[in-house]
Amino acid sequence: MTSCVYERAGRLQRAVRRTAATRPMARLYGRIQQATDTLVYRLSRGRTTLSSWLAGVPLAMLTTTGARTGLPRTLPVLALRDGEALVVIASNFGRPHHPAWYHNLRAHPQAQVAADGVTRTVEARELAGAERDRFFGLAAEIYPGFHHYRRWAAPRHIPVIRLEP
Repeated sequence: MTSCVYERAGRLQRAVRRTAATRPMARLYGRIQQATDTLVYRLSRGRTTLSSWLAGVPLAMLTTTGARTGLPRTLPVLALRDGEALVVIASNFGRPHHPAWYHNLRAHPQAQVAADGVTRTVEARELAGAERDRFFGLAAEIYPGFHHYRRWAAPRHIPVIRLEP
């Protein structure tokens, strides 16, 4: 499924992942990640983002349609590959509210996703039960901070979304 398990990451990548799982750094990353990753993504001509380079996590650029505005919104998200599909976690760095992209996907489930140099149209489906728990667990193997985010976000349930071509 994915080769970015925490133990296989380099020393710097593990350190970045650990720091992002602390409240102060989660707040900082939550404020700067989208802008810095988008900038590096553009400068690298779609080859990488700052987060994927520093932390060694699999990121994709997700373009949703704004729930209220109807305008396209593009942002980086941690994306687990599952065959042709991608799975994303709406953790919002453990904040008490869902990220805007989650609301956008609920209103307009069709989106565009760019990953591994390929852009394609996908349909979003929220996972539930054992399927949701399985993918949340796999994401936490890559980035253990998801366990902290789940605790910080309580009582909010962190959605897990499958993006299928």
